[in-house]
Amino acid sequence: MIILRTVPELRAFVNGWKRVGGRIGLVPTMGYLHEGHLSLVDRLGPRCDKIITSIFVNPKQFAPGEDLDRYPRDFDRDEKLLAGRGVDALFYPANEVMYPAGFLTYVDVEKLGENLCGRSRPNHFRGVTTVVSKLFLLTKCDAAAFGQKDYQQARIIQRMVEDLNFDIEIVICPIVREPDGLAMSSRNVYLTHEERKNALGLHRALEDVRILYNSGERAASLLIRQMQTTFQSIPNLKIDYLDILDAGSLQSIGVLTGRSVAVIAAFVGKTRLIDNVILEAKG
Repeated sequence: MIILRTVPELRAFVNGWKRVGGRIGLVPTMGYLHEGHLSLVDRLGPRCDKIITSIFVNPKQFAPGEDLDRYPRDFDRDEKLLAGRGVDALFYPANEVMYPAGFLTYVDVEKLGENLCGRSRPNHFRGVTTVVSKLFLLTKCDAAAFGQKDYQQARIIQRMVEDLNFDIEIVICPIVREPDGLAMSSRNVYLTHEERKNALGLHRALEDVRILYNSGERAASLLIRQMQTTFQSIPNLKIDYLDILDAGSLQSIGVLTGRSVAVIAAFVGKTRLIDNVILEAKG
């Protein structure tokens, strides 16, 4: 596996691969990798001739007071994991490589980022779409993989690709969970033993709403009430948001008639976690 730290290095390898007709896959990450990230690599493997993974803790998507400085980092561990998964190149740029002095240009997808995480984290998605656009252009990727856990982010990226005519296949991969159901996240490392147990409340609430949906309930208000009831039974969870939305538009709905998504964000102690489940009638 090649480690690339600058734009000229990355472009040299990408252009060489393109000259021989290789199909390039991209997995953008902020590092401190877990099996969820590695599942994205696995999903792109059969689709692509070369896989590039990026590790960049993007300062543009963190608000003041968030965990930019303490976000977990372990490059040596990440490098070994990616090499063992058959990644061809790891792009590991410094901040000044991605955002040179005088940087002024941003990509902003309107409406889809106004609610949920966008409400509590202003400019977060502008930072995400800007850095992802840069990575798309730098890697000349033909496909890119993102996780369903960050559902709103995935939809925003899909819409950006559609609106800006990026010729890139966006692959959204299922949530990878711990054996007890907790969605894998780099931020899980922040949790104390007791907080780790309480964090299971996110998954429990989503499973309860899935069961109610599968029993035939389609009223969003009743499904949301079920999630709220589950949350109230678990100590030390503070809801940031909890909703059921149309899976495409990310708008609230009264009655579930098509593909929908139940979404949760909550603080477990000082740690903010997110999770979701797709609600779609079989057949």
